[in-house]
Amino acid sequence: MQDLTAHHVGLTVSDLDRAVEFYRDTLGLDVLSRFSVGGEAFATGVGIAGASADFAHLDADGARVELVEYDPESDRHPEGRVNQPGATHLGLEVDDLDGFYAGLPEDVPTISEPQTTESGTRICFLRDPDGHLVEVLEL
Repeated sequence: MQDLTAHHVGLTVSDLDRAVEFYRDTLGLDVLSRFSVGGEAFATGVGIAGASADFAHLDADGARVELVEYDPESDRHPEGRVNQPGATHLGLEVDDLDGFYAGLPEDVPTISEPQTTESGTRICFLRDPDGHLVEVLEL
């Protein structure tokens, strides 16, 4: 099993600009970056047909907070999907995503095999025993 490193805690929001303003101006977090991701690999990786999203990464004294606003045209699904406002996920980084994925026990539910997004980040999502979303990524 590979060593996992905490990368981020992700929050899905309905209005990224409003959320950034709150976390930056009200809570004092520094904005590290803003970017957009779309494309087939991203949509497959998150398990949402046609998904694209805008992201902001903020620094909470060394802990990265990821705010995500999915394109309103993205296919909306019932509660429990990563593109629903209020959804949370834990992001963990590995050096070798394919090796990590290959070593997962067969009973761990995954959203997809590892995917390379337009930004070059490799991702896969899985669920913990209580159904929480866990993103495992390789930069």
